[in-house]
Amino acid sequence: MHYSGWDVAWAMAWLAVLLNGTWLGLFPPATPRFQARLVRLHTGLLWLPVTISLAGWVFAAPLTAWGPWRLDRLGWFMSLYISLLNLLIQTFSVRYLQGDRAYPRYFGGLTWLTAAAAATWMSGHLALLAVGWTAMGLALTALVSLKREWAPARAVARLCGKTFFASSTAVAVAVVWLAHVSGSWQVDRALAQVSTFAPGARYGICGLLLLAALLQAGGWPFQRWLLESAVTPTPVSAVMHAGLVNAGGLLLTRMSPLLDQSGVGPHLVLLLLAWLSVVLGTGVMLVQTDYKRQLVASTMAQMGLMLTQCALGAYDAAVVHLVLHGLFKATLFLRAGSVVPRPERASLGPAASLPSAADRRLHVGLLLACLLGAAYWLIAPAEPARALSGLFLGAGWVLTWRQLATVREGRWLGLGGMVFAVLVAEGLRMRLSALVQAALQTSHPTQPGWPVSPDPAAAHVLVGVSGGPAGFPGLVLAATAWLLYACGAGVFAWCLARPTSPCSIRLYLGLVHLGEPRPQALEAHPRYLANYAEEATLS
Repeated sequence: MHYSGWDVAWAMAWLAVLLNGTWLGLFPPATPRFQARLVRLHTGLLWLPVTISLAGWVFAAPLTAWGPWRLDRLGWFMSLYISLLNLLIQTFSVRYLQGDRAYPRYFGGLTWLTAAAAATWMSGHLALLAVGWTAMGLALTALVSLKREWAPARAVARLCGKTFFASSTAVAVAVVWLAHVSGSWQVDRALAQVSTFAPGARYGICGLLLLAALLQAGGWPFQRWLLESAVTPTPVSAVMHAGLVNAGGLLLTRMSPLLDQSGVGPHLVLLLLAWLSVVLGTGVMLVQTDYKRQLVASTMAQMGLMLTQCALGAYDAAVVHLVLHGLFKATLFLRAGSVVPRPERASLGPAASLPSAADRRLHVGLLLACLLGAAYWLIAPAEPARALSGLFLGAGWVLTWRQLATVREGRWLGLGGMVFAVLVAEGLRMRLSALVQAALQTSHPTQPGWPVSPDPAAAHVLVGVSGGPAGFPGLVLAATAWLLYACGAGVFAWCLARPTSPCSIRLYLGLVHLGEPRPQALEAHPRYLANYAEEATLS
């Protein structure tokens, strides 16, 4: 065991933030002025983990161990992402939540949630990983239950508690089972023995990890808690959708050697469930009219895409996806109040119909989309999920082409702008993917792309960069993913082209029903507001 000064600085920074957050959560000041001062002091302290995480990612050794902690490039990268997200959301909350009865407690809960997430991905001990995973669920449940005077919030808090209890139980049983069959509680030592496990143990532990990831991500069939979480305050929704639901992808990335050596079965099961999550989440998003519920359904679909990348072995792409999606979705939630149009800006007439010329030119766009997607795949056909990315790129081209057909002036300028945006996005993806791969790699010569422990007894893989089943099973898995998503896109396109057909109507009603909350999680007008008004009148 060895450690560096950055490890100690990181622990001290989070300890200072946690102590102040705990004081705010358990012993909130009585006066609003004192509350505001402590909250601003707290948000200032949040710069400490951000600064230390950035410095550790840049200057610290590629891999250090300190007690139960294992600080590698991936851990530093995720700690930087989580601490920066925490800083932005809590700074936004200073004014947004001001006046709420539980004002200081929100900052304590947000701090504990993000600290638990950072500790989980810095853990080198299986027990610490399970404790961090459980603490994330407890912190989020506590945040949701702060509005306990509102009946829907209490109902959603109970559902979240049950879901996270099941997820934490699955992780706890998985890590105990893994430690038992491997003979070690150290993550790297345990994963180094995966090839010696009996098939039943590998499948059982993989099943528990997949269950935990799906529960945490709100994937089908466990999407109910996520779809009803729109009742939470906006900052809580932002940190939930940017920092907690994507934890399943990180869990599978950490445990990827176990998943990859368990054959094609777990990957296929994960792919099917992830695909269903994408299809249902996209459908609910299209039929919902409430903006926050649209964002929630979008998260369900995006987490399905992230889990699809894990199923195909593209773990670096999954990490890049969850980081970019987290930042993007947190921004959308924090600006949710600004999407309500002003009365003078509201549209007074029906939307413009698509000219018939657009339909006549659509076959040209389809041909170009096929060529573009095929060219993108042929650049690196061996890369996991490359064919699927080509399909998404082609679909995006078709949608853009269809919109450009409605533009009378500046059409070619718009087309050039789209091509430029695609090139910039691909360059950014490649750069971030290279950074994540560097975070995942060490210099072990026998297994390129898989980091290892400095301990010689555990000189095997820790996390995968590009894993998944190799050879023919891997090709079959990639082809299956391509066909599933192509068929899903085809069904949506057919229904959008024939909205009055019986099948489209049934699908629409089914998606509306799926996206609607339970009666106990819905209230036409919050009754507790009437209680507030009555208390104000009496006082």
